[in-house]
Amino acid sequence: MTNRTDQQKQIDAFNRMLELKGLREIKGEEDNPKIVQFFEESGHAWVKDDETAWCAAAVGAVLKRAGLVGTGKLNARSYLDWGEKVPLAEARKGDIVVYWRGDPKGWQGHVGFYVSHGDGAIMTLGGNQGDAISIAPYKLSRLLSVRRMPAPKPAGPTIRPRPIPALPHWVLRLLGRA
Repeated sequence: MTNRTDQQKQIDAFNRMLELKGLREIKGEEDNPKIVQFFEESGHAWVKDDETAWCAAAVGAVLKRAGLVGTGKLNARSYLDWGEKVPLAEARKGDIVVYWRGDPKGWQGHVGFYVSHGDGAIMTLGGNQGDAISIAPYKLSRLLSVRRMPAPKPAGPTIRPRPIPALPHWVLRLLGRA
């Protein structure tokens, strides 16, 4: 079995979220157990409802399922510190996108996976988008950051120590080791 890179795991997380597309909150007293499970998997088992903002919990859960570690926080903007920043022009399907909500300088936000962009909007795959996992457009002006797991560092050259030749007997005598 080959080891998957973190970038491959990030694409796996995107695909896992895509498989859940259409999953939605249950209106009323009942809660969707799959959404509640996102909270548990992302380290917040105390949340037992699907009305609590769950975009960051969904991202954290699918990252974990893919073998990566999310931020462990329910605040979408916590993903501003996850991975490495990537310019929008270099964004790839599966990158994490973080948006402001309410106030650009505030604490609220939204997080999901980049799908594509054009016409002033970024198509985003994420949870809690219209109370469901969906692909929805977000205004480009709301983007705070595009994030990606860093590529593996190339292995450096293998340095093999040269064998040290045995010292001649007369040198050992001079050193007092004979």
